[in-house]
Amino acid sequence: MHVESNEHLILGIESSCDETAAAVVAGGVRVLSNVVASQIDIHRKYGGVVPELASREHLRRIVPVVREATEQAKIKLQDVDAIAVTSGPGLIGALLVGVTYGKVLAQALSKPLVAVNHLEGHVHAVLLEAHAAGRSPKLPAVCLIVSGGHTILYDVRSDSSNGTPHFSYSRIGGTRDDAAGEAYDKVARMLALGYPGGPIIDRLAAHGNPRAVRFGSTKMSSGNPHDFSFSGIKTAVLYHLRRNTQLEPEIEARRQALARGERGAEQLRALSSAETLDLIASFQRTVVEDLITRTFAAAEERGVRTILVSGGVAANSELRRAFDIEAAQRGLEAFFPSRALSTDNAAMIAAAGHARFLAGERADMSLDPSANLPVA
Repeated sequence: MHVESNEHLILGIESSCDETAAAVVAGGVRVLSNVVASQIDIHRKYGGVVPELASREHLRRIVPVVREATEQAKIKLQDVDAIAVTSGPGLIGALLVGVTYGKVLAQALSKPLVAVNHLEGHVHAVLLEAHAAGRSPKLPAVCLIVSGGHTILYDVRSDSSNGTPHFSYSRIGGTRDDAAGEAYDKVARMLALGYPGGPIIDRLAAHGNPRAVRFGSTKMSSGNPHDFSFSGIKTAVLYHLRRNTQLEPEIEARRQALARGERGAEQLRALSSAETLDLIASFQRTVVEDLITRTFAAAEERGVRTILVSGGVAANSELRRAFDIEAAQRGLEAFFPSRALSTDNAAMIAAAGHARFLAGERADMSLDPSANLPVA
């Protein structure tokens, strides 16, 4: 492993939800390793993340995951210049594991500790990917972070007047109830499609008619017009299923298939009628259109030419296609992270931590995680 003398090595640690992750990033842009231990198989039987189980698994996995990250990067822990750790938002027990281990490492190695907001990490996931592709998103930008736990819009800016890039974020709007990814999971549970719901709905939606079922768009009668709401579409799917009781036998057949471990897209598609595939496609179209409408309205209001989209739902193929089309029609640029960097990972934490490290920001041993930490 060759590292330039001016490239700071940052070890990133991420444990905000159900992924135990560690990564080494050089110079804020070069990913030397990115290790993620997923807990999907553990939480799948419950249809969602169980906080107590997540914390226990983080405790079990954090040491080997960090060790693997340094081995893949071909470095020793002592070689890193700083340790960046997610301090929030997220599940408090899960966050506590990562923060505690980060503090122990920083103290044992006499290395600086940098606290990173998980949402800021998702912004830097896009910037990391763009740099790897030889592109440079022009800031200011509007960034949509959309996942199972978050659906939120930020105005992202960068000031390099003092020679060191300083990123700033201002919240434009966010979901008032369910996050988009949460709505995917809940609809998948209603239809017995398994957990997580996003990937399987994305795969099956390609085989349905997205205009077959008409769901009304969400209207914000008061408050911030840039806010989102996905509880309505979730309820509309529930009412649709109650009206169409003929779909109950196939839902039960899929539920039994899942119990047997048959959860592949083609296996579930074979147990899904055209009506169900149309419902899935229509649900996805409605969610994607709402995300697009509010994101581009925010961009137009602020006069920005760049759209950043990040978070687990940013891996959705229909969302990417629709955002690219809308951006091209408006003469804007849309940027996404790779699918590997869309979901929770530590490379994005290390990249965000690098910027804060250069800005001279340091955390001390009094650092505590925050489940609702705002981006500052």
